[in-house]
Amino acid sequence: MNTRWVTRLLWLALLASAGTACAKDASSSLPKLKIDPARTAVVGLSSGAYMATQAQLAYPELFPNAAMVAGGPFGCAGGKLDVALGSCMKGVPTPDVAALVASAEKRSAAGEIGALKDLAHAHVYLLHGNADALVAPAVAEAGAHFYEQLRDGVPGLKGMQVHDDGQRAFAHNLPVAASGDDCDKSVAPYLGHCGFDAAGEIFSQMFGKPVHAATEARGELRAFDQDALRPDGADAFMASTGYVYLPPACLAGKSCGVVVALHGCKQNADAVGEAFVKDAGFNRWADVYNVAVLYPQTRASFAPLNPQACWDWWGYSGANYDSRQGVQLRWVVNAVHALGLPVRP
Repeated sequence: MNTRWVTRLLWLALLASAGTACAKDASSSLPKLKIDPARTAVVGLSSGAYMATQAQLAYPELFPNAAMVAGGPFGCAGGKLDVALGSCMKGVPTPDVAALVASAEKRSAAGEIGALKDLAHAHVYLLHGNADALVAPAVAEAGAHFYEQLRDGVPGLKGMQVHDDGQRAFAHNLPVAASGDDCDKSVAPYLGHCGFDAAGEIFSQMFGKPVHAATEARGELRAFDQDALRPDGADAFMASTGYVYLPPACLAGKSCGVVVALHGCKQNADAVGEAFVKDAGFNRWADVYNVAVLYPQTRASFAPLNPQACWDWWGYSGANYDSRQGVQLRWVVNAVHALGLPVRP
């Protein structure tokens, strides 16, 4: 056997072993933790922000806390891609907030989304940059007005806390604590070095002021098999592998919360590697607050049309995409229950 063939066989062996390792990582399941149902939240950027508000409105009993970065109001697209690209991103025309609130009330009464009374003590944080050229500031303000009108118009919701944070100078990205020259840009991996720790502010808004400052993350970032969580076996248009960050306290069996962190379009692991799941800043703060962070991953596709791996906020996964029957929302519910969030009687 000549040297060239030996080298080739060695490379094949290495590739095979690497494939086995990846398969092993991808086949792992979520660990069962001791989750405190009072300390759960869903957060997201851009399409992830739209998905976060869908998760909270569809399942308010599971997600009393939500933070949206550069997203608009619930139900904005109405199942229409042209509306999503126009009114719900460019703000032309500006979303009709009163109509969207009325629709949410009607859909809640019909059982399509959750009982709005479960938002009585919700914490809602809405962050956007005034230099955002992708999702117009007027759209993000409409998202804040949606929650404000919901709070002021629905009986029993006066205790809902809504914080509209829209006066910061950054573009369409998630600001991180370090400073740099990309805060005014929207470029991969969409983590703007703005000198503002958005993750820290999100945790503070969701769970109160921290007892101490965050340093480096000391827990474990693990991959897990997302296909195992398909609702009734249905394709949720997710990648095969997702990620979860586990703080030391959660690994030790102590009670902990859970944050579902939803990436934006073109920010999934296939597009940016582990930049979002490692560098967005959530993991450091997760250690401080004893909160596991679930990082679900979508996948790009051309049928249905979703080439940028966005979360479904306009209907590519089906007409019920933003309801309790939406396949991606049901996947999220399966995931948090698999992680240990108790099933509500």
